[in-house]
Amino acid sequence: MKKVLSIIMAMLFIVSAFALPSSAKGDYTIVSPYEDVIWSGKNAWGAYKGNLHTHSTVSDAEMDYNEMIIEHYNQGFDFLAMTDHGVTGKVWNEEPTHIPLYLYQYIIGNKTTKLTDEEYEGITTGTYPVNGQARGKGMTCVTNGNELNALTITKCHVNGMFLPDHKGDNYLGYENDHEGAVRLADKAGAMSFINHPGDWLNSNRGIEIVSDPENVKYFSDILLKYDSCLGMEVFNERNHVTAYDRILWDNVLMNCLPYGKRVIGFSNNDAHYYEHIDSSYSVFMMEENNVENIKKTMQSGAFFCVTRELRNNDIIGPAEEFDVRYSETPYPQFTELSVDGHKVTVKAKNCNLIQWIANGKIFESKTLEQSEDETTYVIDLDTVENAEDFMYIRCELFGEGGCMLSQALVIDDGTEPLEYVADNSFKAKMANFWHRFTSLRIFVLIKLLIDEILDR
Repeated sequence: MKKVLSIIMAMLFIVSAFALPSSAKGDYTIVSPYEDVIWSGKNAWGAYKGNLHTHSTVSDAEMDYNEMIIEHYNQGFDFLAMTDHGVTGKVWNEEPTHIPLYLYQYIIGNKTTKLTDEEYEGITTGTYPVNGQARGKGMTCVTNGNELNALTITKCHVNGMFLPDHKGDNYLGYENDHEGAVRLADKAGAMSFINHPGDWLNSNRGIEIVSDPENVKYFSDILLKYDSCLGMEVFNERNHVTAYDRILWDNVLMNCLPYGKRVIGFSNNDAHYYEHIDSSYSVFMMEENNVENIKKTMQSGAFFCVTRELRNNDIIGPAEEFDVRYSETPYPQFTELSVDGHKVTVKAKNCNLIQWIANGKIFESKTLEQSEDETTYVIDLDTVENAEDFMYIRCELFGEGGCMLSQALVIDDGTEPLEYVADNSFKAKMANFWHRFTSLRIFVLIKLLIDEILDR
């Protein structure tokens, strides 16, 4: 009898081993920021084109305030935040705050013109004409944004969002100090994200700069210390000085995910001129286009990042063959990104290449024929080698009209997040003091002068 039972138990073990192939690939869940999005049918969510980092003659741009707003409307934007340097944005038909730093605009003859009540009503409702006809859908006014650290030479800029009225007005900031601006927003109960980190790092000098452990730790520490700091820009304007920011994003993600912090990627045109407006922006997936949903989507990450230009020497992997230059060709677009178990389905159009990244490395790519028709591509992580070791995956679409990125889909294996503890040791405090001391503008100016002499 014992022998029969042993045989039965052995047979059950063999059957169970073949019946549960997923266990061999790891017990994990793919957590997607898009899990609540309804992609099709009568209740389908809309895809809304928007920009959260914009300038005008209220600060240092060349375009008048009203012209910048109207031109975004003309170019099909669905929502817009005016985030002039050191100026917390108001409703567009109210007089913007004027700070002393930008009085030079009046000296050189530039104007700052608010929208009229009629223009504001027309733009926010969609009745304002484009090429002689009403556009039909309004552009949502996102107020209370501010690009903080207004006077910093080192461009350590932080976007404060949904700040209290006038909070951050005339906040000039300190050199090389992102944290002070993040702290200001956090204490005010607002949100923030880090703008164009590559501009501060000068990472266009070499891709290795965005993988330097010290640089990665610098941004990771800020993001881990402040829950209200949601993430960083991965695309900015035409990416001439920020081409590797999405690689920095990968490295920061790998630093932050063990602590349970999902770093959200943002994409903005940072517009100062007309030519910047259609350069980079986001596409938010929302039930309805309103401020409350924009705020929720910023926090959930249910949106995509778009850029219209990347130079081929700034593109990594198989996509290097695409020299993505600005054109009027439609940009690549996700029409669905859904998860079922360990399978991820992507539906896309206007793209030549789908590229998958995990832990900072490309693990899958597929070349396609450029077409306006929808293409479906399914990736099954159970067929991908070492997928159980992934911390996250994300998807990139490339095409003649630009590049579109997804947010990170987190691989959750049930491990408890680590507890982040800020380093408050004496050594760390002295290092911070020295950092603040050497970041005084006089030292920064001296360093810039020395670098200029050495470069000649």
